[in-house]
Amino acid sequence: MPEFRNLIGGELLPAARTMDTVNPATGEAWATIPAGGAAEAEAAVEAAGRAFPAWSALPALARAHYLRKVSEVFGRHAEELARLETRDNGRILRDTLKRDLPGMAHLWQLAAGQCLDAVKGDTVLLGPDTLGLTRREPYGVAVCVIPWNSPISTFSAKAAYALAAGNTVIVKPAEQASASVLRLGELLAEVFPPGVLNIVSGLGEEVGEALVRHRGVGKISLTGSTATGQAITRASADALKPMTFELGGKSPNIVFPDANLDAATQGVTVNSVYTGNAGQVCVAGSRILIHRSIWDEMLGRIERACAGLVLGDPLDLATTMGPIVSAGQYERVTSYLELAEKEGARLVFGARTGADVVPALPGGYWVAPTLYATEDNALRVCQEEIFGPVAVAIPFSSEEEAVAIANDSVYGLAAGVWTRDLGRAHRLVRDLHSGTVWVNTFRQMPPGLPFGGVKDSGYGHDSVLEYTREKAAIIQI
Repeated sequence: MPEFRNLIGGELLPAARTMDTVNPATGEAWATIPAGGAAEAEAAVEAAGRAFPAWSALPALARAHYLRKVSEVFGRHAEELARLETRDNGRILRDTLKRDLPGMAHLWQLAAGQCLDAVKGDTVLLGPDTLGLTRREPYGVAVCVIPWNSPISTFSAKAAYALAAGNTVIVKPAEQASASVLRLGELLAEVFPPGVLNIVSGLGEEVGEALVRHRGVGKISLTGSTATGQAITRASADALKPMTFELGGKSPNIVFPDANLDAATQGVTVNSVYTGNAGQVCVAGSRILIHRSIWDEMLGRIERACAGLVLGDPLDLATTMGPIVSAGQYERVTSYLELAEKEGARLVFGARTGADVVPALPGGYWVAPTLYATEDNALRVCQEEIFGPVAVAIPFSSEEEAVAIANDSVYGLAAGVWTRDLGRAHRLVRDLHSGTVWVNTFRQMPPGLPFGGVKDSGYGHDSVLEYTREKAAIIQI
């Protein structure tokens, strides 16, 4: 089996312990990754700390040169990285190869162009003899904790901006899917000076906790579950440091009767919760709110759209939906199918699992696209993040009721609105409690706009300025 190594201080180092990584389409181990712990975390912080003075002292345009080299690496190794990621986490190849990798090459170029933003400040004439000014400074060592559903994309969204701002970086990938990021580390070891970029694989409760507790770390950025965000907050409480959290979601996707129903059907199914990543996306519109006047029609449309999805080998470009990432996540998702039945939600379609879904791959972690219907938004399947291809349809009668149901959640990451009424669109953008509102589209996350949540979905967003702090100076002339 292939064996991947951590990148620490410019060297590819084997860990004292290793663990297998499993192909979720087959349930079989296919590679070995480091099971790092406190020792690897300490070494990474020391390496990043040593590299920080020289990296932060580089002129912004010199840092931009390094980031453009990373974009070139993505261009040369796109197919290799895409196939690694698909094999590791089940995200279909047509997404990783056609969407993720080209987008990340562009993101590194964009971050390179924003290096100057990290060194800009303001001047204020406080009086005829007094000048005020501000300057932006990097935090130092930035720890970026990334999830398993889109490792390379999230790695890029964090590391590119952190490095552009002058920080040195330690990336902690999820133990369920580290291989693509570790391979990327091998490639980038030839790009950055030693210690500027470090990648440490291991269990979250060991290497992750050691990193976030370390007083040598100046900034933490996490994309992950709300529970992980809460755990990191507790672990880092003794060494206060700024944090950016993009956490869980239970996003509403609201369909009004005046909407283009063809577009809305696509938007609430293929582009939302029933995706190539099997609904394992934080913004999944897993609460589909449908106006009562089009209730039956939309349920039929959604069922027909999902019947057209192709589940199978995620490395096959014909596949349109892949497996659940791991045995543990598979158990979690299937437990919600049992819970929905107990709570009295009506099954519209789906709820098939395992070999019954993809007989050709009986060892994989398969859950068919599933939809329940209920009038009660208080059900746990309506309130809790399932993180799988399971949605709940909820009817509404008025705009005000739709907003009330949508906001009745501890989460506030994103929302979708389908309507031709321009006034209604603007009202819902204003009234929905979420970090992003999509109108007549869904899951568009261009790097030029902020992406983050409110409430239990986190705070802040990954950008160059988020990885800097402002310092003020007052000068008496």
